[in-house]
Amino acid sequence: MRVTPILWRPSPNCGARRGGVLPDMIVLHYTAMANCEAAADRLCDPAFEVSAHYLIGADGAVIQMVDEALRAWHAGAGQWAGAGDVNSRSIGIELDNDGRGPFPAAQMRALHRLLPGIMRRWAIGPDGIIGHSDMAPDRKSDPGPLFDWQGLARLGLSVWPEATPAPALPVDGAVFRAALERFGYGPDLDDDLLLRAFRLRFRAGVDGPLDPVDMAMATDLGRRFVVDRAAAGA
Repeated sequence: MRVTPILWRPSPNCGARRGGVLPDMIVLHYTAMANCEAAADRLCDPAFEVSAHYLIGADGAVIQMVDEALRAWHAGAGQWAGAGDVNSRSIGIELDNDGRGPFPAAQMRALHRLLPGIMRRWAIGPDGIIGHSDMAPDRKSDPGPLFDWQGLARLGLSVWPEATPAPALPVDGAVFRAALERFGYGPDLDDDLLLRAFRLRFRAGVDGPLDPVDMAMATDLGRRFVVDRAAAGA
């Protein structure tokens, strides 16, 4: 696979990873700004106290702003897989997108080229690639319903449930919650917010109450991709 050239634009908004932890997840975002230049300016401005390790433009250009060994300030409050300080345990990637339009093919190709190297360097599996909305569903919806999670999973760069609805599987909110907590979602989300976060990633555009498809997909995720909470709490 061709390597995407990476531009270096250092951001002062970073620091040491707390507690000596290493990255075990990659968090994907959209910038929700007018263009890539505006996003880069914001992520490198000390007045805003935000940053990311990488920013990928709509044209596929990749800008690195924080060394991967350092803690970028991209995730904020939230949790995933038992880890509360997600910034210390993650690599943050921002995608130049306003949150309303599709992600251009050149941008997605650049992401596809960037992810394998990060995953290899830090021994991060496909289940460690998450959205900002996964770890902070009460605040965030990025990378949003138009992001192609299933396509990412086909390349081994994320995960996707393989289950189909089973008539014998009853709709049970407690079972749904337990499965998604095993997968990584936080235990403090209310039922509606948990369902919304799950569907935003795995069933974008679907409304209504919890149904058998939700149950089957969540059960499969919770069976095949159980997080190591002991390691996350280390």
